Amino acid sequence: MHRAAPKADIDESALSVTTPKTQAAGVKAVTVALERAVEEMGVLRTARTLARVNHRNGFDCPGCAWPEPTGMRRPAEFCENGAKAVAEEATLRTVTPEFFATHSVEELAGKSGYWLGQQGRLTHPMVLRAGDTHYSPIAWDDAYRIIADQLRELDSPDEALFYTSGRTANETAFLYQLLVRSYGTNNLPDCSNMCHESSGAALTASIGIGKGSVSIDDFKKADLIIVAGQNPGTNHPRMLSALSEAKAHGAKVIAVNPLPETGLIGFRDPQTIKGFTSGTTIADDFLQIRLGGDMALFQGLGKLLFEAEDRAPGTVMDRAFVDAHTAGFAEYEKQMRAVDLAVVEEATGLTRPDLDRTAALLASSKAVIICWAMGLTQQVHGVATIEEATNLLLVRGMIGKPGAGVCPVRGHSNVQGDRTMGIWEKMPDTFLDALDKRFGISSPREHGWDTVDSIRAMRDGRAKVFFGMGGNFVSATPDTDVTEAALRACELTVHVSTKLNRSHVVHGRTALILPTLGRTDDDLQDGVRQQVSVEDSMSMVHLSTGRLQPVSDQLRSEVTIVCELAQELFGPAHPVPWADFRRDYDRIRDAIADVVPGCTDYNAKVRGRNGFQLPHPPRDAREFRTSTGKANFAVNDLHWLPVPAGRLILQTLRSHDQYNTTIYGLDDRYRGIHNARRVVLVNPEDIAELGFAEDDLVDLISEWTDEKSPDAAPQERRVTGFRLVSYATPRGNAAAYYPETNPLVPLDHVARRSNTPVSKAVTIRLERHVHTA
Repeated sequence: MHRAAPKADIDESALSVTTPKTQAAGVKAVTVALERAVEEMGVLRTARTLARVNHRNGFDCPGCAWPEPTGMRRPAEFCENGAKAVAEEATLRTVTPEFFATHSVEELAGKSGYWLGQQGRLTHPMVLRAGDTHYSPIAWDDAYRIIADQLRELDSPDEALFYTSGRTANETAFLYQLLVRSYGTNNLPDCSNMCHESSGAALTASIGIGKGSVSIDDFKKADLIIVAGQNPGTNHPRMLSALSEAKAHGAKVIAVNPLPETGLIGFRDPQTIKGFTSGTTIADDFLQIRLGGDMALFQGLGKLLFEAEDRAPGTVMDRAFVDAHTAGFAEYEKQMRAVDLAVVEEATGLTRPDLDRTAALLASSKAVIICWAMGLTQQVHGVATIEEATNLLLVRGMIGKPGAGVCPVRGHSNVQGDRTMGIWEKMPDTFLDALDKRFGISSPREHGWDTVDSIRAMRDGRAKVFFGMGGNFVSATPDTDVTEAALRACELTVHVSTKLNRSHVVHGRTALILPTLGRTDDDLQDGVRQQVSVEDSMSMVHLSTGRLQPVSDQLRSEVTIVCELAQELFGPAHPVPWADFRRDYDRIRDAIADVVPGCTDYNAKVRGRNGFQLPHPPRDAREFRTSTGKANFAVNDLHWLPVPAGRLILQTLRSHDQYNTTIYGLDDRYRGIHNARRVVLVNPEDIAELGFAEDDLVDLISEWTDEKSPDAAPQERRVTGFRLVSYATPRGNAAAYYPETNPLVPLDHVARRSNTPVSKAVTIRLERHVHTA
């Protein structure tokens, strides 16, 4: 018996609030995971599928990018939210042409993203022609012809945008960017632009490579792990196992976050005896920091490290490492010694004992890892904040050392692999030169548009075709009203998708939906099973093999879609062997080996027991490929976020029942929020001071002044009908779920140097909601 897709949409009045949990995972997580899986897939399909998640010769979880262990893997090598992700993809519910004939686009546009996603897997290619009210079926060849004809009619290839989701495998990503560059543009925006672009910008400047420097095995060798701006219990639950194991080896964990997140308080590992009994306390210390205060924290800790070195010369700073491998230390020291700790306390909301305690542990630890996610990256000063965290590791020699390093925890399962394969609007000439030499094409050298600039281009009429390889662009991006209007202005929108989502009902003059295989599906090309490869958050590359019978014989693999579109667009004389690549993915990996740095002998290495780890010069040899040839200390002016009178600073976040824009259900169990999503979490003292009461219905209005026009009136955006929930947030801070609050994030409110939307620092005011007829 499979759960029927919802007939009615979300009833926000059904909200109930309970006490937040203090233990993540445990028996409840197992129960929820199995219930959701069985409801979507049935008993036998659930058993066959979950047994293969993240196992060798199995498939990579379509959820997060947390790495698999290198040794023995446990029978259930997945988490609750991983099981939900698999169930969503492997569901037996289907969205057929009959569904589209029954429901007009106007009707579907009035449904929530949750309702749309719950309808099931797409089964046939569909088209919405100009003037149509309903999508209708279309043959694959005719769909390719529409796309190719529209691309040929553009005045410039730069009028087309080619978006990529992190779910895309390496083989698809490589061919996709090859198609786009063969066509003549570098317009390759991707989901990384909206999440970890700040990490890449900061780390490239500091250590010469925009990836983390640790492996999963380093967690067992660390004695201090700082987890900042991250909620692993919901977003990367398998990370809790690594943290638990690290603690078993003697590590201390410090959580730095505005909200007390359950996963960093306690963890019940359902696969161990201790997990069933007492569980593990994860965080030894919790620094409840104000939104936007992380940069101040890292600078304050830097000052305290220098003071500790003064008290005990030669015991804190790793001068041998600093002198041999870094540049800019003197300037950094000068700035840190000038830091005002009173300002740090004000900016962070922390006390001097909090700072002293953290600095002492940082100074005495022999192997330190700093982990972070979007809490740091989606700030105006996100790049500088990550540079300051990296500075702390550099002064202590914690790069290129076992158990130590930088650990940006990526979100989607292959978002890092996409970038490695060339999905970036600013790929270096060395990559493009290798691509051109291998295939006999001429890649454009002018940089393309990232996600924010792509929206601006559509808005301004400079881009007319949008092609989305996976993802849910409308719901993932900021400034929803502006983004939707921009897409509606396009001549053609195309989405390669597994399931129905909001982006399919926000369409250009002509729109196509192309249904594709998922990670769990058996990918047969000319009767031969194919495998794809992915890269996790720690640069490990391994194979993924689906086995499930696809729900429709009309589904095509992403590789097939790219290759067949390329053949239609370029014709038979094109130098790239698209037909050969479609038939045999090993041929694609041979090409990757010739082009992508670190991928020599790709086919052989990826078939190793754990796959293989891509080179990382700072980690492997303390080699820093920066402008100075050394790791660079950054010097940044302090930036933080004072709370204006009568206002709050809002962060957008996920519920425990969602992954990115996919809503699995309506229970944020760990935070105690049930049956609703339009809620705003506010400190009870702020609720009272602002003249409201818990459970009041309010509108949220964001206020933003462009720093380029400081004298202009603030821009305002509004979302309506949110319930006030009393919660242990820092004073002056608030939290609410995305994508419901994405309309509040101005398109031009972006991080300096990375252009990442600032979704974790939105100034808002509350107004009492007025019911309208």
